[in-house]
Amino acid sequence: MATRSYRNIERIVKGYANHRRLEILDLLHKEPELSVEDISEKLKIGYQNASDHIRRLAIAGLVAKRNEGPSVRHKLTPRAEAILVFCKTLE
Repeated sequence: MATRSYRNIERIVKGYANHRRLEILDLLHKEPELSVEDISEKLKIGYQNASDHIRRLAIAGLVAKRNEGPSVRHKLTPRAEAILVFCKTLE
């Protein structure tokens, strides 16, 4: 593997290497198309905290964003679905 590939894998792993981000991935798997406000309420975390985690997940290519009027809806990418399957094997 080229160094470039390892760096890309590192970016992806760092994107989900946090218990809150894994919770967000699991939540979006069960309930796609949630807003940051929805996510923060359901996980009982601050709005800014949820927003930062979602931003990191999006940078890693794990969450897709869709504008819906004044709000933004979030759903998992196929890569995130594969990562959830992988994480379930670690339980």
